[in-house]
This record gives sequence, structure tokens and C-alpha cells, in this order.
Amino acid sequence: MITVQGLTKMYGGFKAVDDVSFECRPGAVTGFLGPNGAGKSTTMRIIAGLTPPTAGEARIGGILYQDIPNPGTQVGVLLDASAQHGGRTGREILTMSAIMMGLPMSRVDEMLNLVSLTAGESKRRVRNYSLGMRQRLGIANALLGDPKILILDEPANGLDPAGIHWMRSLLREYANRGGTVLLSSHLLHEIEVIADEIIVIGNGRIVAEGTKAELLQTAGTFVKAGDMSALANALTSAGITASPSGDAGLRTEADPETVGKAVATAGVALVELRPAEGAGLEEMFLELTGDTQREQRPTEGVQA
Repeated sequence: MITVQGLTKMYGGFKAVDDVSFECRPGAVTGFLGPNGAGKSTTMRIIAGLTPPTAGEARIGGILYQDIPNPGTQVGVLLDASAQHGGRTGREILTMSAIMMGLPMSRVDEMLNLVSLTAGESKRRVRNYSLGMRQRLGIANALLGDPKILILDEPANGLDPAGIHWMRSLLREYANRGGTVLLSSHLLHEIEVIADEIIVIGNGRIVAEGTKAELLQTAGTFVKAGDMSALANALTSAGITASPSGDAGLRTEADPETVGKAVATAGVALVELRPAEGAGLEEMFLELTGDTQREQRPTEGVQA
């Protein structure tokens, strides 16, 4: 289990992580989401003992990372696939890790086979690897000591669709065997597919957390009409508050029957009327982190 309690990290006057607390339980994949600069990587570096916190603590299996004896056999970490020594071969990197952890050399071949790096590829210098190959090597290194916990920062970067499917299956099987996985990714669809629990961070603070079912379940109604202006007026006249939603429609907390009656009374022809449940991870993510996004819609003073 990973337990983060009151974690804060200051860089001068900038608070990169602000009183963050959460848990990652065994047997589950926890998706860690947030915009660029939200504090994901800093939090993961603190958990892995690479960055000291300003306040709070992060424990793995009840103890600090730096206090874990032979940590590679307890927790596997992949924070930057490009940080591997470019002058060494993939096999050399895994061999050195195996020696440091006191593992049999047979584990090297087992891991190369697991991540589908061929004998020829394992003998190439890492500087000549594609990003996808470096990711596979990094995952092999993280799994080398057969740890019970995995901490992976953007492990799908550089992987093709087949590679992403492979990684998804690998992590799902790992969690099903009782492993704990903390996984950050900007590929929202992949998190939606694989994660059991989701943590969303924005501006260094947790803005939402819970099981996937809890976070993606939304009450109310999604409604869309050919004349969206008339639809908005009809809802307002009926005292129903609505806000823009995905697919150029509106979402309201009112139930579908109430919305349908109000719109019918106003004579507005609908294109779509349905419960808003299962709106999707992307929509939820954008709603929760909208004020932290770099890419904002143009406002006053911007001309086409």
C-alpha cells in the first residue's frame, strides 16, 4: 500500500504540491491525473524518495522509501524512461540492476522476454532505442525484483497501440495478483479502461478522488437541440439551470422527464435527451481542472 499524508512541496515561493493526501490499495490500479504542472511528477518523486517534501510524508508499505531494505525488490519505479544510460545496452542495464539487488541472472532474460525486447535489441545501446523501447526497458527494470508495488509516471509515452494494449494487460494482471499500482498518464482513455480508482490533482491540490464508478457517475440530464439558443431559453423559463457539456449540448441536474416536459411546452425540437450518467473521464477531467488548463478559450479582445 502507498500512503500519502499532508504532502507539501515548496520551491521558493511556489507551492508545487499543497497538502496532498491519498492511499493506493493492493489489488488495484490507481490512476493519477492532472494537467501539466499540476504536481503529479513531484508527488511521485517524493514517494520514491527522490525529492524531499517540505511537509508531510509518503510511506510505502508503512515505511519511507529510503528506509526500505533492497527497495527494488519491494517497489518498482519508472519516472523517466529517457533517464537510462545511453551508452549501455539494455541487457547491461538489467544485469547491473540484478547484481545490485542480488538476483539471479535468469531474471534478466525473463524480463526481456516479458517486455518483448529481442536478443538483438537487448544488445543495442540504449541511445539507439526508440522511446517505446526505452519504456519497455524501464518497465522491465521496475519489475526485475518482483516488487509488490509499482509507481509509473507516463509509461505509455512512445508506445504504439499494440504496446499500450500490452502494457494495459500487464498492469491488470499485476494488480489482479494483489499488486499495488500508481499510474500517471495523459492518455485519459487508457486510465478510464484500466484504473480501478482515480485521483485528480490540479494546482498542487487533490480536486477529486474515488473509484472510477463513483467519479464517472453524474446525476441529471444531457440534452441537445437543433436550436441551442431556443433550448437554453426554454430551460431558463422553466427554472432549470444548465451548463455546456460534451458534444455541444447542455447538462442539467434535473431529471430527463422534467427536462422533456419543459422543452415540449416551449415547442423546441430535440436532437438528444438522455441521462447524463457515464459522461466519461475526459469530460469529468476538464470540468474539474478547467481553471488550471493552459489552453483556455479565447475571450474578449481576441479577434478571428
